[in-house]
Amino acid sequence: MGTEELSKRTTVNIQEKANLIWAIADKLVGTYKPHEYGNVILPMCVIKRFSDTLAPTKQKVIDTNEMLEKRGLAVKDGFLRSASGYDFYNTSPFTFEGLLSDPENIADNLRSYLNHFSNNVIDVIEKFDFDKEITKLDNNGILYNVIAEFNTKKAYMGADEISAVDMGYIFEELVRKFSESYDEQAGAHFTARDIIYLMAELLVAPRRKELQEEGITASVYDMAMGTSQMLDCLSEKLHEIDEDAQLTEFGQELNEQTFAIAKANMLIKGGNAENMKHGNTLSDDKFSGYKFDYIISNPPFGIEWKNEKSAVEAEHKLGEAGRFAPGLPAIGDSQQLFVLNGVAKLKDNGRMAIIQNGSPLFKGDAGSGESNIRGYLLENDWIEAIVQIPNDMFYNTGIATYIWVITKEKSAERVGKVQLIDASKCGVKRRKSIGSKRNEFTDECISLISKAYDEFKDAHYKDEEIDIEVESKIKDVEDFKFSKVTVDRPITDENGNPILKKGKPQADSGKRDTETIPWKEKIETYMEKNVYPYASDAWIDEKKTKIGYEIPFTREFYKYAAPRNSEEIFASLQSLDEKEQELMAKIIGR
Repeated sequence: MGTEELSKRTTVNIQEKANLIWAIADKLVGTYKPHEYGNVILPMCVIKRFSDTLAPTKQKVIDTNEMLEKRGLAVKDGFLRSASGYDFYNTSPFTFEGLLSDPENIADNLRSYLNHFSNNVIDVIEKFDFDKEITKLDNNGILYNVIAEFNTKKAYMGADEISAVDMGYIFEELVRKFSESYDEQAGAHFTARDIIYLMAELLVAPRRKELQEEGITASVYDMAMGTSQMLDCLSEKLHEIDEDAQLTEFGQELNEQTFAIAKANMLIKGGNAENMKHGNTLSDDKFSGYKFDYIISNPPFGIEWKNEKSAVEAEHKLGEAGRFAPGLPAIGDSQQLFVLNGVAKLKDNGRMAIIQNGSPLFKGDAGSGESNIRGYLLENDWIEAIVQIPNDMFYNTGIATYIWVITKEKSAERVGKVQLIDASKCGVKRRKSIGSKRNEFTDECISLISKAYDEFKDAHYKDEEIDIEVESKIKDVEDFKFSKVTVDRPITDENGNPILKKGKPQADSGKRDTETIPWKEKIETYMEKNVYPYASDAWIDEKKTKIGYEIPFTREFYKYAAPRNSEEIFASLQSLDEKEQELMAKIIGR
């Protein structure tokens, strides 16, 4: 299914469904503030999803449970899962609709109903801390009305009518609405699907033919999974290539509510929900020692790691036995720590697509943690491609962002090379913006970027019909490496002669400077061309020389545009002045 078809379905059917569900929040007005609506809507949505999905086999589960109790069997879990047809079940005599039959005791009956779910569902519901909301709803006399609204046709969420993928869309839209009402940056917990489909395409593109011929058995991991939609999209892509693909999905998420949604989604999909882990990836790695075939992730931008500092630094001291051996970035931005986590978990032939903002390309001077992390990736020749995507592609930010494609097993022609792809002009304006998301990738956009990636050459690509373009540049790994040298000049006497000590000139700290010298250029050649003609007495303090790494993406694609000449500017101003006079004449009726 193409991106446009999915997008259309999302903006019409799925968004309509999400809007109808969110409208139930009208029942909460007065008892809850707008930023609190999600505390009720999200867990109720999850509970209703479980309830509707289990409804067709509900009686069979109850009958099986009664039979097992009569036989005195203590271990019932396997039988009940078999009866429900899922890895979860509910043995309560109540149905969700039946809760409405006893208004006076609806709170107690709802609690009883929830406590009769299997333990894996109870774990999900507990992550929402929903029991206190039941009390609040009941005390304010609106619990019955909320449950009644969730029993209407508009709130039906059974798996027979709404697939796991579609439910993922609905959850995303609900989380976005919750984030907006909370004045939290909308979209902090998920990434727009059009971006994910491009990432998925870049991950599978080099091996598509091989995957089609040999079939797919793979493990997939997202280290900051949100509601798990990135895992959904990549799995969808792999199943398009091989409908019998054997996939095992893994994810970790810090936010309790979005984790609960991800685990609920995995339960209903029929995957192993125990592979969905709650916790802080940087300080509490739930997948230590694991290796994955594919990693896809959009970790947070510009978020400090102060709270994780002690755990991260302790792991850094472990060296190669830990994830953070190459270095640590500045405390204010954790992005590169997530990159290192991913690299540590990649199989030798694994592939990772990870989103970052511009900082990891250039932030940090030679010798800094940021530079050393870039050096670690470049010297190991693991950076395959970096793709700049258009601004205004995310729900919560309009800044420049990049997809880094990292692999430990490059194809022969890519060895020692890094492909830079400027796709900043390859987005299409949305008819209606969603938060900060004003642009999107259509199928044509993804196709053009994929073409540039596949052909792997210096080239410019354009689709005149929809006015999109992409530029590709192939660089040597060493193009991003440099030496930073300290250049000293001597202290001089009143006659301008160097003051010597033990026969050597003494450095004047006031005249000290540094030079950044590309790795491919010999230091002495650079000095003879750029320094000695202007400071013949200069020398390099070799003890202070540092090796640095920087990926100047913007500079690589910079196009000089000559300024307009003065006559052209004057003519333009004169034209504007004439138009202004005409407009004023019309306004005042002359």
